[in-house]
Amino acid sequence: MDPVARHVKTTPPPGSPGARIAAVLFAAAVVLWLLLTGSFEFQELVAGLLVSATATAFATSRGAIVGGLRLTPTAPLHMLVYLWVFFVALVKANLDVARRVLAPSLPINPGVVQVRTRLSSDLGRLLLANSITLTPGTLTVEVEGDLLLIHWINCPPDVDMEEATRLIAADFEKHLAGFVA
Repeated sequence: MDPVARHVKTTPPPGSPGARIAAVLFAAAVVLWLLLTGSFEFQELVAGLLVSATATAFATSRGAIVGGLRLTPTAPLHMLVYLWVFFVALVKANLDVARRVLAPSLPINPGVVQVRTRLSSDLGRLLLANSITLTPGTLTVEVEGDLLLIHWINCPPDVDMEEATRLIAADFEKHLAGFVA
């Protein structure tokens, strides 16, 4: 088989999980279009439907990554809570790093630790790794299966994997699990 042809995705069959995700993405794109334009004129609606269909087609051609979404009634609530938890962690980490920069006498004990995640989807692991990386003081170096290799600016001495997981990833992971697998 031609190597290029192997990577070409087809439209998911009706009723499949991929079709459900495509329908939700399309509906969300149409609603976003209507909110942004604030117009129900015919030409605006047609343009919105075309743009939404195109965006959905591009998004579903990358279906493997969005396949990790959980389409449940509580998923939007979990996402909002996650965003709040991420925002709070971001502010705390920024203040901590700023304090260490402004007061050089504060200890910096850099280290590399492994963190184990319970998230099983590529999307879940991607979001967790990026959440850790975007939080100052931590950087995801590698993701291999359910293990994340993290560089930590202030690594406690003799920290084990469970403790590192609890301190770095547990809050993010708990809330991410509500809307990604």
